[in-house]
Amino acid sequence: MKIDQYISQLLYRYQCVTVPGFGAFLTEIQSAQLLEGSHSFYPPKKLVSFNSYLKNNDGLLANHIAQAEKISYEIAVIGIQNEVNSWKIKLQEYGSISLKNIGELTLNDEKSLVFIPSDQVNYLTSSFGLYTFASPNIKREEYKKEIEVIEEKSPIAFIPENHNSSNFIKYAAVFVLSAGLLGAAGFFGNQYYQNKIEAETLAVHTKVQKQVNQKIQEATFFISNPLPTVTLNVAEGKMPYHVVAGAFLQEENATKMYDELVKLGYPAKKIPKNGKGYYPVIYGSFSSYTEAQTELERIKKSHNPEAWLLIEEL
Repeated sequence: MKIDQYISQLLYRYQCVTVPGFGAFLTEIQSAQLLEGSHSFYPPKKLVSFNSYLKNNDGLLANHIAQAEKISYEIAVIGIQNEVNSWKIKLQEYGSISLKNIGELTLNDEKSLVFIPSDQVNYLTSSFGLYTFASPNIKREEYKKEIEVIEEKSPIAFIPENHNSSNFIKYAAVFVLSAGLLGAAGFFGNQYYQNKIEAETLAVHTKVQKQVNQKIQEATFFISNPLPTVTLNVAEGKMPYHVVAGAFLQEENATKMYDELVKLGYPAKKIPKNGKGYYPVIYGSFSSYTEAQTELERIKKSHNPEAWLLIEEL
């Protein structure tokens, strides 16, 4: 069973997709970006990351596979386990595995998993049809210089002054003719400048529109059974990411852990008993996955190597 295609389908709709016994793929929205050095524009997208500590089966992947394959939930779970075992064997033998449209997982010198996300798919559905492009420069200064050259070459006749009244009309006519030639040169030079700008602008617009039409025709989803779209945004003030110190069957043990963390200066919390009968105790809560992951790594190194990350609105 190739489960990478099902993981890819779920990443369009969910912020966290857990592969039981292996780890979890998480997404975080990145705003549109502009690289001024290369004049490149990048649309908003979902950044995919991997957390090897989230291994518990939340049922999301197994239920999706069971519906897609028309099999029972139990058989789907077994299929996931077999695929995970195959991944682990490939990692040990070859040092890396590639998951289509998701990314590549490799083992470093410390035998830890390193994830390199794929840049071929944007899992942010609101950015469908948008793509990365570079805007060409419009060099208007060159046209101004051309106008200056034309004006410098305009014919201007200088007639020596003569007080002979009989030649006055002739000299005036020469002056008027020269002025007329100068005005005509300025007019045609300015018209040439405007035509060049309009031609350049039209060429740029035509090229961009052609690329947009081509990309839209080529764009496609990899979802065979689309589900209702779910927009996952962390509301302002909510903190769904929690660094967990432990979960205890006895409430007094949870209270002892909570008191210890408070003495150490952590903004700890003791969570009410969950559906499995445990009392979780957390170091603190965070509004973004990046902050929570950073704090988790610090705590694992300095205080509790068994700490783990919980993603849930409490």
